[in-house]
Amino acid sequence: MNAKAALSQTTLPLIEFNGVQKSYDGKTLVIKDLNLAISRGEFLTLLGASGSGKTTTLMMLAGFETPTRGEILMGGTPIQKKPAHQRGMGMVFQNYALFPHMSVEENLAYPLKMRGLNRSALQAKVKRAIDMVQLHGMQQRRITELSGGQQQRVALARAMVFEPEVILMDEPLGALDKNLREHMQYEIKQLHKSLGVTVVYVTHDQSEALTMSDRVAVFHEGDIAQIGSPTALYEHPENAYVANFIGENNVLVGTVRHRDGQTCEVTLENGLHVTGSAKALKGLRPERVELVIRPENIRLGPVTSMPWQATVIDSIYLGDHLRVHLRLGHQQALIVKVANNAFFKQLRPGQATGFDWSTDDAHLFELS
Repeated sequence: MNAKAALSQTTLPLIEFNGVQKSYDGKTLVIKDLNLAISRGEFLTLLGASGSGKTTTLMMLAGFETPTRGEILMGGTPIQKKPAHQRGMGMVFQNYALFPHMSVEENLAYPLKMRGLNRSALQAKVKRAIDMVQLHGMQQRRITELSGGQQQRVALARAMVFEPEVILMDEPLGALDKNLREHMQYEIKQLHKSLGVTVVYVTHDQSEALTMSDRVAVFHEGDIAQIGSPTALYEHPENAYVANFIGENNVLVGTVRHRDGQTCEVTLENGLHVTGSAKALKGLRPERVELVIRPENIRLGPVTSMPWQATVIDSIYLGDHLRVHLRLGHQQALIVKVANNAFFKQLRPGQATGFDWSTDDAHLFELS
C-alpha cells in the first residue's frame, strides 16, 4: 500500500450509513433517513428509548436486517448485501448467546474453528482472549457454572477472539446488577483503549452512554436527534428532546420578552423575568419557549444577594449534597442540587430563598 492510500484509509470513516431507511411492513419507516459516519477505533454509542431505531440500526450493520433503501459501507465498500458471517464483526448480545453445554475454552474456540484456524493458532488466540478478560483457571468450566459477570466476560472474549475490526454490542450489561454493571463498563472501555478496535454499542441507559463513549448518537423516532461527545450532549443540547432525555432537567414555560443576540429575557408563567441562551432557537422571535436548566446549575443564596426569589417546599439530605424543591408560583417548581454545607442545611419549608443561574446554562427551545 502506498503512502497516499494508507493516508486515505486512516482519514476515511470505517463505517458509513448513506440515506438508509428501514421498514418492516412496507408502510412505517422505523429508520427514516440515516446518515452516519463512524471513525476507525471509535467507541460510538447508539442511545435511545425503546422503538427509537437504535437496535434496528445495529442489526442492519451486523447483517441480521437489510435496509429498505440506502447503503452501508465498510472501508468504502457496500456491505448491505453481504451475509452477517462474512462481515468480520464480533457481536455481544444482551443474553450473551453462549453455548451452555460447552466449556469456556470451547465457546471461545468455536468462532475460530468456523474460520478454519489450525490448532496451534487457535490455542494461541484463545489464550490471549482469556488473558484479556482475566478468566484464568476457568477454561474448563461450563457456562452454567459461571456467574453473570463471568458469563459476560466470556461473551466479550468470544467477540474479540478472532480479532475483528468492529465489535457490536446490544445492551450487553442489561442483565447485571448495578455494581457489576459499573465495573464492566470500566473494563469494556479499558479493553477498547488497549485494542484500538471500533465499538458500536447500543443502550437505553444514558449514564452508561456518557461514561463509556467517544461519541453518542441519540435516536428518536427513527432519526438521530443529536450526535456528539458526552460533554456536548450534556452541556449543549441542540433540541428539547435531547435536553430532556440526557440527565435531569427543570423545564419552565415562558414568553420571550426581549432578545439580544444569543441571550433572551423570558417571562415565566408566574411573572418572573429570567434569562436564557437562545443558541438553539431557530426562529428570530418565537413567542412561547421552554427554558431547560439542570438542578446542579442553579445557585441558591440569601434573598438580598440574588436576582430572583422562590419558596422552599422541601430539602432532602442525600449525604454529599442536598436536593432542594422550590416553588415559583403558578404551578411552576424547581429542583436544585446544592453542596452539603451549613447554609443550605438551614433551609426550611416555607422559607424564602434567592436563586440564579448562568445564562449559558439555561437553554431555550421553541415550544412544540
